[in-house]
Amino acid sequence: MTTINRTQVEQVIDQYQDPYYQKPLSQVNAVKTIQVSPQGEVSVELQFAYPNSKLVGGIQTLLSEAIKQLSGVKSAKVEISTSIPVAKGQNNLPAMAGVKNIIAVASGKGGVGKSTTTVNLALALAANGANVGILDADIYGPSQGLMLGVKPGERPEVQEVDGKPLMKPVIAHGIQVMSMAFLVDENTPMVWRGPMVSGALQQLLTQTLWQDLDYLFVDMPPGTGDIQLTLAQRVPVAGAIIVTTPQDLALLDAKKGIEMFRKVNVPVIGVVENMSTHICSQCGHIEHLFGEGGGQNIAEQYQTTLLGALPLSMAIREQVDGGMPTVAADPEGQLSYVYQEIARRAAALLSEQTLQAVAVPTISVVDD
Repeated sequence: MTTINRTQVEQVIDQYQDPYYQKPLSQVNAVKTIQVSPQGEVSVELQFAYPNSKLVGGIQTLLSEAIKQLSGVKSAKVEISTSIPVAKGQNNLPAMAGVKNIIAVASGKGGVGKSTTTVNLALALAANGANVGILDADIYGPSQGLMLGVKPGERPEVQEVDGKPLMKPVIAHGIQVMSMAFLVDENTPMVWRGPMVSGALQQLLTQTLWQDLDYLFVDMPPGTGDIQLTLAQRVPVAGAIIVTTPQDLALLDAKKGIEMFRKVNVPVIGVVENMSTHICSQCGHIEHLFGEGGGQNIAEQYQTTLLGALPLSMAIREQVDGGMPTVAADPEGQLSYVYQEIARRAAALLSEQTLQAVAVPTISVVDD
């Protein structure tokens, strides 16, 4: 019989700390089974609660090689799967059909890169294995269609479900998308009062046939008005991401956004600091055009997390203007890496809301 025991294997696994939970895997209920055969064959099954397919290969190699160093281990196999939990919405609102988690991406003011951040975070989670959708909730100024390269004039198909006509979301870069831009001419202004805008948002949400989404990102308009209130009262929002620049004026409005979500019982997952630095394309000099450390300060003040910081980049602007956002245009580039880090961190923090008490992994002895 092998001398390998459960404690040894667990200790090796717990040397790896999840980079987003910042805890050993056993403390986040990620270790599902540990099997050891008399011949020294070790098999470990891990299950993560956030999408991380881009990291799976590295985790498997790291842990299997570490387990092989134990005396008596002949072989080690690590299998990794993902199970996205459903976060409970605010005020016991019922879940929305076809959607597990709704994430609102908001800012207190316009011009901070909220929509660009939304589309790249959505693409980042999709690149890590999640089923993702985007609802463009900016009724007056929808932009997601342009950013995702949807052709002008493209309209959603209508499908009847249980006698009710529903719109099928447009698919762009593997993302399910719905926007007011798909329903009206691109040159038609939405000259509507608040109640009409709120009604349009509800229709876009509830009359769209979302298909098995792990995450639905809602690209919010700036401010704290009718759209935000409608979302808080009618839609089970799992969490909110606040986008800001380091500029004092943007931070002031970002604070109002955080306060608004807290008043309506929507947890704030974290803050993204956009346009954090400018890197000169000629000499490489780095400067803080809009100030420094604002995102970290506001995250600390409101006891939330700075999810990450992004530079002021011409490439990001050119790529979304061309309908090919950064994560799709340059998936292995440095900027895409930053977006993926932010997206995985946000998804991991969101999943913590629903993590149960840590389950004890089991060990099996197989007599082969």
